[in-house]
Amino acid sequence: MDRRTIAILLIVLAVLLPTWYVGLHGEPPAEEVRIDQSVSEMQPLEGFVDAPNKLSPSQVGVIVWVALLGLLGAMAFFHRFMNRAARPDPSGGGPGDAGGPTDAAATDGGGGIDGPPPAEPNRATFPWLDTEDRWVVEYHDASDAIEGLVAMGGLTVLAIVFSALLTVEYLTLARTQYFGVYAFGLFMSLLGSTVSYYAWFMPHVEVAERRDH
Repeated sequence: MDRRTIAILLIVLAVLLPTWYVGLHGEPPAEEVRIDQSVSEMQPLEGFVDAPNKLSPSQVGVIVWVALLGLLGAMAFFHRFMNRAARPDPSGGGPGDAGGPTDAAATDGGGGIDGPPPAEPNRATFPWLDTEDRWVVEYHDASDAIEGLVAMGGLTVLAIVFSALLTVEYLTLARTQYFGVYAFGLFMSLLGSTVSYYAWFMPHVEVAERRDH
């Protein structure tokens, strides 16, 4: 594991552990309020993990911070995935890259940072991007790799399964923990489908722009 990643994890733990210790000394747990089973078959308190009945404000704050840090980590992971695993290599050998940087610049409208390239009859142009002060530096077409189709197909099936489970849970026992798990699986499947589509089925365009300060 990268040393920078270890350092970040240690910093996060150094902040969260004392905060969680303080959160443990909050309000005492409240008594469970159960539904009368003779009236309804719903079991919202049933779950596979023991959970407290009541949380203090400090505990809620710690949980929110943990969730936000987890979201930040997920965003960083997906960003790296899209730019390293499925995007063309800057050296010209990555997926979806038909040639090196020189070929891409010559055929797809690349140019130097000091200004747009000279007009060429065979150079690809993008009227909605190319202006006197903005031009395309690098363009790589979508790879359309089979891995993308497999990933999107599998994630679509998962999204349908989690959606069906969520609906069934709502119409039957309405267990809170299962609601959370099914909703999390549904949202992550949709997120993965979006990331996969962006990584494998959208072109990579880099644009340079001249600005006056």
